[in-house]
Amino acid sequence: MSEVLKIQIKTLPNSPGVYQYYDKEDQLLYIGKAIDLKKRVSSYFNKTQENGKTRVLVSKIRSVKHIVVSTETDALLLENNLIKKYQPRYNVMLKDDKTYPWICIKKERFPRVFLTRKVIKDGSEYFGPYTSVKTARALLDLIQELFQLRSCNFDLNEENVNTGKYKVCLDYHIGNCKGPCEGFQAEQDYNSNIKAIRNLIKGNFKSSLEIFQKIMIGFAEKMEFEEAQKIKNKLDLLVNYQSKSTVVNPSINNVDVFSIISDESFGYVNFFKIANGSIIQSHTTEIKKKLDETDKELLELSIIEIRQRFSSVSKEIYVPFEVDLGEDLKITVPKLGDKKRIVELSERNAKYYRQERFKQIKIVDPDRHVKRIMAQMKKDLRLSKEPRHIECFDNSNIQGTNPVAACVVFRDGKPSKKEYRNFNIKTVEGPDDFASMEEVVFRRYKRLLEEGANLPQLIVIDGGKGQLSSALKSLDILDLRGKIAIIGIAKRLEEIYYPGDPIPMYLDKTSETLRIVQFLRNEAHRFGIIHHRNNRSKGAIKSELEQIPGIGKQTLETLLQYYKSVKRVKDASFDSLSSIIGPSKAKKVQDGLLKKL
Repeated sequence: MSEVLKIQIKTLPNSPGVYQYYDKEDQLLYIGKAIDLKKRVSSYFNKTQENGKTRVLVSKIRSVKHIVVSTETDALLLENNLIKKYQPRYNVMLKDDKTYPWICIKKERFPRVFLTRKVIKDGSEYFGPYTSVKTARALLDLIQELFQLRSCNFDLNEENVNTGKYKVCLDYHIGNCKGPCEGFQAEQDYNSNIKAIRNLIKGNFKSSLEIFQKIMIGFAEKMEFEEAQKIKNKLDLLVNYQSKSTVVNPSINNVDVFSIISDESFGYVNFFKIANGSIIQSHTTEIKKKLDETDKELLELSIIEIRQRFSSVSKEIYVPFEVDLGEDLKITVPKLGDKKRIVELSERNAKYYRQERFKQIKIVDPDRHVKRIMAQMKKDLRLSKEPRHIECFDNSNIQGTNPVAACVVFRDGKPSKKEYRNFNIKTVEGPDDFASMEEVVFRRYKRLLEEGANLPQLIVIDGGKGQLSSALKSLDILDLRGKIAIIGIAKRLEEIYYPGDPIPMYLDKTSETLRIVQFLRNEAHRFGIIHHRNNRSKGAIKSELEQIPGIGKQTLETLLQYYKSVKRVKDASFDSLSSIIGPSKAKKVQDGLLKKL
C-alpha cells in the first residue's frame, strides 16, 4: 500500500457515507457504503482477504474518495444511485435496473395510492425511496386501514361517473371503498383523505399511531392476540420509519450544488451534481488564497472552473449565499426544506474534506500545519506576534492548605513537558488566589530575566479578571507589560479577558484556537493538582511520623523519599522497614503506628 493511500485512509471520518476506490489510471473500481467510513475502508487493508476477487481488488486500489451523508439509509440510497450511474467493474449487487420502491399518489381525479419502482414524470407525487419494502408495505397497510380509497384503475372523470359507466366492486361491499366510481363519494371528501395521507407519508402520523394502539388494545381485550400482534408489528415498523432522504428527491432535477468552507489561507469548495433527484457526482477541491479573497469571490471562480471541468450544462445552481454568475444561470439560495438540506450536506462534505487535509498535512508537512495553527491563533486572539511559545498558570489549594501553582509551557501548539514548573507558595497565607498568582508570575519571569532566557509570546492565566489583574501587577513591576501578550480564560463560559477590557471575548466553540487554550488550561490544572496532592501526602506522613518517639528528621526524610505515603509505611513489613532505616528504628515505627490504630 502506497504512503498516499495510507494517509488517505488514516484521515477518513468516522461517519456514514459512500466510498469509491480508484486504480493507478484513476478508473473507478468499486463503490461501497459504510456506517463508519474509516473502519470500513480500513478493514480491506487490515486483514488478508479470503475471497480471491477481493484480494485482486485491494491490490489495484491506489486512491479513495468518499461522500459523507447523514444516515446509513442515505448511504444505502446514494450507493445505489452511483453504482447504477457508473457501473464499477467490481460491483455486482446493485448493477441491475431494479431500484428501491416509492409510494405514489397518482395525479388524477380520485387519486390512487400505490407502491411502484418506476418514477414517471406526469405530475404525480412520489415519496421515498424506501430501503425496506416491508416498511413501505406497512405504511400502505396503515393507509388502507384508516382511509377508504379506491384500488381500481378506472378513469373517473366527471362524464364517466355521471353517465354510470362503472359499477361498484367488491371493495365497496366489504367497506374498503366508498364508491366514487358511481358518485357515492364527493371529490372534496376524497381529496381531504389524500391530504391526510400526504401528512402520514411525510412522517406526521402521531394521531394515526394512537388510533392503531387503541385497535391493538381492543383486540387484546377480546383475547384476539394474533390480530393484536399483527397491529403491533405494524406499529413497530412505523415507529422506526424515516420519511425523508437527503440524497434522493424526485422534485430536484438537473441541478448543481456548491458550497464553501474557508480559513486564513485556503478555501474548500464542494460540488454535487444532481440528476433525476439523485446525487450522481461529488467533488471537493482546495483553493489557495492569494489576496485575501472573500468566500463569495472564491466560490464564483470555483463554480466556473468546476462546471467547465465536469462539462456541466445545468441551468440552476444551489449555493449557501448569493453569487454573481451572469443572467444565463438561475441562482437559488435555499432557506428550508430538501433544497436547504442538500446544501447543508454539501457544506458538511467541504468541512470533512478540510479536516482530512489538516490531518494529512500534519503527517506529511508538520511545519505547514504549525504555521497554519499559529496564524489562526494570532488572528483569533488579536496578537501582534504568532504565539510559538505560550505559558499558562494555575493555582491549587484546599481551604488555603498546601497552596501551590503550576506553569505549563507549549511550543508550536504542543506541550513541552520538560519545561513544566511547579511552585510552592511562600509569601501568601490562607486561600488567596489573587496574591498567589501575583507571586508565581513574578517569580517565574524574574528568574527568566536573570537567566537571560527567552520570554513567551503569550501568557494564559486560568481565571477571570481578578487573576489577570494580579498577574499584570507582577508584569508591571518587572517592566514587562506590553512586551508579552497576556489573557485570562474563565472556566464557566470559556470567556477570554484582555487587560483593560471589562467585556470578554468569546471564541467559536469548535475553533482550534479555543481547543489549544483549553488544552493549556487543563494541563496547568492537572499538573498543579498532582503537585498539590504530593505535598498533602508528604504533610500527612510528617504529621503522623513526627509524633513517634525516637524518629528524627533524617529518618522521616528517608521514609518519605522511599514510601511516599503513610499507608505504604503502615503496610510495609518489618524486613522492608529494617532494610531502609535499620531494625531498631523499624521497631519504633511499627510500635508507634500500632498505638495510633
